[in-house]
Amino acid sequence: MDREQYRDIAPYSGQDVIDAVERLKSHPAFLSNLADVLYGGNFIKKRWKSHQIKDALPPLLDTVRNYDDFQRVITAGFFLPIIEKVSMTEFTHTGTEHLDADTPYLFISNHRDIVLDCALLDYALLQGDLPICEMAIGDNLLVNQFTEDLFKLNGGVTVKRNLPMREQYAESMRLSRYFVELVRDEKKSIWVAQKSGRAKDGIDTTNPAIIKMLHLSYKKSGVPFNELINSLNIVPVAISYQYDPNDINKGREQLSKKLHGTYQKKKYEDLVNMLRGLRRFKGHVHVNFGKPLKGDFRNADEVAREIDRQVHIGYHLMDTNYFAYDMIQGPTRFEDKYDSLDTKQFLKRYKGLSDEVRRSILRSYANPVVMQLEELGL
Repeated sequence: MDREQYRDIAPYSGQDVIDAVERLKSHPAFLSNLADVLYGGNFIKKRWKSHQIKDALPPLLDTVRNYDDFQRVITAGFFLPIIEKVSMTEFTHTGTEHLDADTPYLFISNHRDIVLDCALLDYALLQGDLPICEMAIGDNLLVNQFTEDLFKLNGGVTVKRNLPMREQYAESMRLSRYFVELVRDEKKSIWVAQKSGRAKDGIDTTNPAIIKMLHLSYKKSGVPFNELINSLNIVPVAISYQYDPNDINKGREQLSKKLHGTYQKKKYEDLVNMLRGLRRFKGHVHVNFGKPLKGDFRNADEVAREIDRQVHIGYHLMDTNYFAYDMIQGPTRFEDKYDSLDTKQFLKRYKGLSDEVRRSILRSYANPVVMQLEELGL
């Protein structure tokens, strides 16, 4: 694999890693902003922890020589344990027994949080003594050098969006080659979301265009579709959050699209949502790894359907999902599944919202139940 031809989209390597780490260390607000991200509005804890971070993090950064180091030492070793402690009641994972440490995978997951989905997948892999992966991210998040450094030091692979049609096709061809060469030649794993953008309505479905893109640059050379798919070791992943920190703004976006047919993002809205997802309460978070796809797949739709099936069945339904389902569909079908949930406190989260927004939010929690019931024929 000639990494030089992918240098603008690939994670940092070599001297680029060292240079990026130095830029982070010299960024005037990096360490203090980190405390703000982790501890939010708790002013006393934020000031106290800020001093601890300023003492602890620079020596750790000095040990980083590649993006694998950064993910293990900084992100999974320092950052995510704090995120887990301050914003989760529990982090669990299942399905790592389906994976082999010597096999590279293409992980395709549902998409609920801008950065935590892929970060927590890596966290689960490390806890299962498995190699971590690169991760595909949209260039809309790379708003400046600082954010670009953070993503590329975390194994970020840049997906360029909003290009002219001819350039977009050529870039899709190149991205296709990168994904395939990374897994088949470099023997490294990579994560990609099942569709562009987060599932605002809680309906997790795979866009077949992502599967078609994988075959795009190999079609002309005569590589059969099924052969390529089987060689990529595609693993469906279901990521479940008991509480979605961005559920209210997702509900408002859904309503806006329903009423006006579109939704116009504000400047830096993605970054605001990213910070909200990192610091706000999530409750129980679970990652489930499905079984690698092997079989006779004739087209992208069949691959997408199998990914969806495994995601829907593997989704770890929480008490909030069951309660929302009963609120939307009927009063008591799953009452025993949320007997320990403070339902009044849960609904209080949405006090002051319009009925339409509140109902949209409840549907987003209920839809994973609907999808799982449909898959199981219940």
